[in-house]
Amino acid sequence: MAISQNGKESILLVDGMALMFRAFYASAATGYIRRTKAGLPTNAVYGFMRYFWDAVQKFAPSHIACCWDLGSKTFRTEQFAAYKGNRSEAPNELIPQFSVIREVMESLGIPNVSCPGYEADDCIGTLASKFSEDMNVLILTGDHDMLQLVSERTSVIIMKKGHGNYMVYTPESLMEEKQLTPRQIIDLKGLMGDTSDNYPGVRGIGEKTALKLVQEYGSVEGILENLDALTKSVRNKIETDLEMLHLSRQLAEIRCDVEVVCATDSCRLELNAAAVAAKFEELEMASISSMLGLAATP
Repeated sequence: MAISQNGKESILLVDGMALMFRAFYASAATGYIRRTKAGLPTNAVYGFMRYFWDAVQKFAPSHIACCWDLGSKTFRTEQFAAYKGNRSEAPNELIPQFSVIREVMESLGIPNVSCPGYEADDCIGTLASKFSEDMNVLILTGDHDMLQLVSERTSVIIMKKGHGNYMVYTPESLMEEKQLTPRQIIDLKGLMGDTSDNYPGVRGIGEKTALKLVQEYGSVEGILENLDALTKSVRNKIETDLEMLHLSRQLAEIRCDVEVVCATDSCRLELNAAAVAAKFEELEMASISSMLGLAATP
C-alpha cells in the first residue's frame, strides 16, 4: 500500500511515544512482561518493532525518522500549568525501555529526533513541513491530534485497534469522514478542549456542539464574528470562557517551526545487517532479526 505519488520518495515520521505506549500496554494486558536473562524488560521494545516494521513493509518509505518527547516540561506547561497534569507516571517496567528503543533505532540507522521544551508532535510537525517540500510525508501515530498536519503532501496514518490495522488520512478522506479541514481540527479542540491533555476549552461545549459550530462558521474567528447568531446559552459560554478558548487553541496547535536538525540523507533506510543483528542478539530477540530478514551474528 505504498502512498508514494508523483515520482517522489517518501519519509515515514514515527511517533515513538505513541508506539511505545501502545506496545507496552498491549503486551502488559496479557500479564506477561518479556525480559532478557539479565532481567531487563523488553516487551515494549519487542512490540514496538512489530508495529513499526509492519508499517515499514506496508507503506514502503525510502526514509524514516523517529520523534520523541524529552520530558513533561514544555512551552505548553509554561502557558498552562495543568497541561497533561492528569497523566500518571510511566510504569516502572516501561521507563528503562525508552533508552533501549532509541539504541535500537540507532542500530537501524534511523535518527532519533527531539527538542528541549517541545513535544514529539512539534518535532513531527516541523519535519513534515520541511520534508514535504521535496518528498511525500507519512506520519505514523495513534494520536488524532496529528490530523491537523494533513496536507496534499502529508498523510497521517492512524494505528487502529488490532495489529496491522490502519486508517490513512489525506485531505479528502479527512473531509469525507469528519467534514473538517486539517486547520479546523485545531479550532475544534479549542472549543471542546481535550481531557487527555487536560485543557478545558469552553466549559459546557462538548464535541457535538463544537463540531456543529466549526462546520457552520468555519473557524473560531468565524464563530466570534457571529456570536449574535448563536443561542443565548452557547454565546454566554463562549463569552465567559473566551480567554480559555484562545489558550486552548494555542495548546492544541502543533508547532511546525521547532529548531531540530535532521538531514534528509541521514534518514534514508539502509540497514547495516551486522549492527542490527548484533543489537537484537544482545536483546535476545532473534525473532525480530528474522522478521527483518537478517541472520543472527555467528
